Amino acid sequence: MRWVRRPLLPAVRLWRRNLQLRVVAGTLLMSLGVVLLLGLVVIGQVRNGLLDAKGKAAQTQAAGGFAAAQEKANALLSPGGQGGDAADGTSANNSWRTELVDQLASGGKNAFNVVALSADEGSRAPRGSGSVEAASIPQSLRDSVNKGPGAFQTYSLIQYANGQEPQPGLVVGKRLYDIDHNPYQLYYLFPLTQEEKSLTLVKGTLATAGLFVVVLLGAIAWFVVRQVVTPVRMAAGIAERLSAGRLQERMKVTGEDDIARLGEAFNKMAQNLQLKIQQLEELSRMQRRFVSDVSHELRTPLTTVRMAADVIHEARGDFDPVTARSAELLGDQLDRFESLLSDLLEISRFDAGAAALEAEPIDLRQVVRSVIGGAEPLAERKGTRIRVVGDDQPVIAEADARRVERVLRNLVVNAVEHGEGRDVVVRMAAAGGAVAVAVRDYGVGLKPGEATRVFNRFWRADPARARTTGGTGLGLSIAVEDARLHGGWLQAWGEPGGGSQFRLTLPRTADEALRGSPIPLEPEDSRRNRENQERGAAPTAGSRHRLTAVPAQPGGGGRSALPVASRAPVAPGTASASVNPAALPGSGARVVARAAEGRPGGEINAAAQDPEREDTHRGH
Repeated sequence: MRWVRRPLLPAVRLWRRNLQLRVVAGTLLMSLGVVLLLGLVVIGQVRNGLLDAKGKAAQTQAAGGFAAAQEKANALLSPGGQGGDAADGTSANNSWRTELVDQLASGGKNAFNVVALSADEGSRAPRGSGSVEAASIPQSLRDSVNKGPGAFQTYSLIQYANGQEPQPGLVVGKRLYDIDHNPYQLYYLFPLTQEEKSLTLVKGTLATAGLFVVVLLGAIAWFVVRQVVTPVRMAAGIAERLSAGRLQERMKVTGEDDIARLGEAFNKMAQNLQLKIQQLEELSRMQRRFVSDVSHELRTPLTTVRMAADVIHEARGDFDPVTARSAELLGDQLDRFESLLSDLLEISRFDAGAAALEAEPIDLRQVVRSVIGGAEPLAERKGTRIRVVGDDQPVIAEADARRVERVLRNLVVNAVEHGEGRDVVVRMAAAGGAVAVAVRDYGVGLKPGEATRVFNRFWRADPARARTTGGTGLGLSIAVEDARLHGGWLQAWGEPGGGSQFRLTLPRTADEALRGSPIPLEPEDSRRNRENQERGAAPTAGSRHRLTAVPAQPGGGGRSALPVASRAPVAPGTASASVNPAALPGSGARVVARAAEGRPGGEINAAAQDPEREDTHRGH
């Protein structure tokens, strides 16, 4: 069936997209139906009228003939009407029926024929004019004539003995009596040739007029619809160009009708939209400029305050305990303030479109090792073990090592902070034209809907709680911008109480478009997948890697063992063969759109972490 549908696809697409074609085609079909219905009614009326007129004329003509035939028979039976001797009477009795038929038919040549039949078909042969066969008279009509004294009629096919083509006709018959007072049947046969010619002429006239009317209605519909559709098409084209950013486009308005009013309203809307967008762009530029200027202006006093704070911090041993603690708090908050200032400057560069990508081939394994090495002190204080999966093979991609390291540092530090002392698993994989790094923790997790909001600037899971962990609230926002700058994805998955997973997917080459990720966004050890496995169902789509249980960590306070990825060696080529890089992101994927609004938030400075402070905030 595909080879049948394929040639029809252009026509179907044209039918769906062309309003004018649908309206004209609908008008033609409806007008054709109306013309056909009207033609059938008119033809039926004309046919009935012709047949009624023919029937009345035939009844009148046949009645005169029946009267003349009966008068002739009565005249032969009157006194003196026999004339001559018995031999002459017998001769007249044998030939009078033939003479009667010829006499009656002579008055209507080509208009009708006359047939005389005996009541007893076997006694005398039928007499007829114009080579008409007696078989032209239906048996039902003969039976009716034999039973009643009146005249009867019916429609029949008149047949000829001389080879002439049969033709429809009207047969009128009556029972009469001959000179011997024996009953016989006299029939008038009226051909309907003229009526057929008239009806054919009427049909041809109606067909021609109907076709002309249908074509005319189609042309009128095309013209009328064109007057309406053309401005709509123009408006649609201008709307598409407006959506593409060409805000100066306007409709051409002519006249004062409803379409012109629509065009004027459309142009006013476009003008107001352009004005509002320009105002918003100007406001956005002012805001970005303000943030950038403030950030730069704050550097000088911050440097001075930093120098003074360092002096005070170094001399805190000479102070009383309260003053010494104040000096420590001052240093911590200055560290956080410097991180926030750096993040604001970075965000302003992204907003201004001034961020540049310095891509070069790098092995992500080295970046991951560097990030884990920097996060180890924090992980030790939290009682967390960071494990790596998929580092047995090179994971090469063209990327900016500094930006990728910043993204992964933010993800790993966030996972350690919110992992509640449980293991953090860093998984790497490469397949097709994509590479991916996923960071999995088993902490508080994310509530429904938080997987996308976690990238918003300054977003926190619990707004009622203060930001005490030292994060700026802009780390994930900067991270997602770094991922977009590479043409990649930064996505989040989580479930309440089941931990979360953040996945960074990058193209292997800087100019290659992503079609999928080699790591599923929802891990196989999620609550839903474990329930499916317990029921014997298959894991969610995209789950490719087998996970095993990890024993409880020393000093974990009796924590139950949670399933994390095993570090068992993987055979060369296994990861690539087991993943379809063209597949969509795994089940539960939430791709962060490349919209300008809602840019995500925050990075953690590992050096400024205080292990004694806790926060449910996700977006450091």
